[in-house]
Amino acid sequence: MKWLQAWRGHLPAHKYAINAQLLGDDAELAWSNLGYWQADTPPYPAACRALADHLAQAVGLNSNDRLLDLGCGQGASLLHWQARYQVRQLSAVELQPACVAKIQRCAALQADVRCGSFLNLKRIFPQPAFDAALCIDAAYHCNLNSFLLSAHSVLAANGRLGFHYLMLSENYLNLNALQKLRYQALLKAADVNLQDLLQPAALRQCLEKFQFTDIQIQDISAQVFAGFAAYEAGHLKSNAKGLDQFKIQVTAKLCRALYEEGIVRYVQIAARKAG
Repeated sequence: MKWLQAWRGHLPAHKYAINAQLLGDDAELAWSNLGYWQADTPPYPAACRALADHLAQAVGLNSNDRLLDLGCGQGASLLHWQARYQVRQLSAVELQPACVAKIQRCAALQADVRCGSFLNLKRIFPQPAFDAALCIDAAYHCNLNSFLLSAHSVLAANGRLGFHYLMLSENYLNLNALQKLRYQALLKAADVNLQDLLQPAALRQCLEKFQFTDIQIQDISAQVFAGFAAYEAGHLKSNAKGLDQFKIQVTAKLCRALYEEGIVRYVQIAARKAG
């Protein structure tokens, strides 16, 4: 039993846990997304902030907003919303208990952070009171219908929703059965169900079905997939080892493959709940 306990001690605390220190973020409340990478290579935290800002700007986040952060991870985004956007009210949900406990101990943060799934928002927040809800680099782990149903329930009239998702290109129709099985296996390793992904027209129709308007869908695969893969190749800390390193390397290889093959695209989605 001792060797089993020792082995478990090297496993990530949660399937979504990322060792941000290996990527270059040593902060107590660290970032843990794929980042938005420009031509020059910024530090990892700067690329993560850029991905958050790109999403926030798409929904017009401002200081009058009551904001709900869906899947806030280790909490860096919460500090960012508070410091840069000075939102009127800040709430969040996160699935990882260890992250929630760490966030709640941060004296500098004024936020209502709950431990739970963003697919059960109506139970956590019974009233539709939020002006904006943002989900950075996480919604594609779940079924889009379930995500939209949950998010719609907590947004106030004319509330805005911003999130990242994966979208199938039109070329997906040209794949044979074996090729589709390959993508199914690749995505399953990243906890993504290929059957949940849609092509552009169907993706827009799904949003409209849940009474979202002003829909914006932007392909940012180059900035995210290609950018993270390039950063990992040249900047992963040389002393990295073990399962944490392996997880990051596999993620980077998947990002590179998806970008180069062009079948699965990384998209930013912004929409407004009909009043």
